[in-house]
Amino acid sequence: MGAIRLLAAPLRRLASSRLVQLAVVVAIILALDHYSYDYAVLRPLAEGLKGLVAASVQLFSDYFRVGILTDPVLQVALMIVYVYAVCLLIFWLLRLAAQSLIDIAGRSNFLWLRNAIARERGIAAYRAWLPLERIRPPDCAQDKWEQLFAWPPDNKPPYPPWGQRILRATIAYLVVFALAAILLQLFTPLPALVWLRRLI
Repeated sequence: MGAIRLLAAPLRRLASSRLVQLAVVVAIILALDHYSYDYAVLRPLAEGLKGLVAASVQLFSDYFRVGILTDPVLQVALMIVYVYAVCLLIFWLLRLAAQSLIDIAGRSNFLWLRNAIARERGIAAYRAWLPLERIRPPDCAQDKWEQLFAWPPDNKPPYPPWGQRILRATIAYLVVFALAAILLQLFTPLPALVWLRRLI
C-alpha cells in the first residue's frame, strides 16, 4: 500500500492542481464540440450542455443586460462551470465507490489486504490524534482523555448529523450572501437588493 501511495503521489499532486483541472475541463468541452458529430453517444451530451447554457444565458438576460461581448464570455464561462461541476460529481462518486470497495476488501480480507488497509488507516488515525494528544494535561489519564474528547461513550460521532451540518452551512451562506447584497446596495451603485427581489 505504501509503494502504491508513493507511486501515485505525483499523479495526485498533478490532478489536484487547479490549472490542470481547468485544462482538462476545456479539453472535454472541445472534444464534445468536435466529436459530437462523429459519435452518436456524445451528441445528446453536447446538445444537453448547449441547451443548458442557452437557458442559463436567457435567464441572466432577463435580469442583466447581456451585450455583444458579454454573451460569448458568459457562454464559455457557464460551459466551464457546468462541466467542472459534473466532473467533480463524477470524481466524488468514484471516490465513494473506491472507498466502499476498500472497506469491503478490508472486512472480507480479500487478497489478504486487511492488515495493509488497517495499518494505513491506523497511521492516519494516529496522525489525526496527535494534535489532541499534545494538549492533554499531565494529570489527566489517556483513557479518560479519549473518553471525553475522542469518541463519546454512547458510540455516536462527536459532531452533529450530516443534515444538521448542511442546514447550518446553508443558513451561514445565505446570511453572508444577504449581508453582501446589503453592503453592495448601500455603498455601491449596484442595486443588489432590487436584483435579489426580482430573482426571488
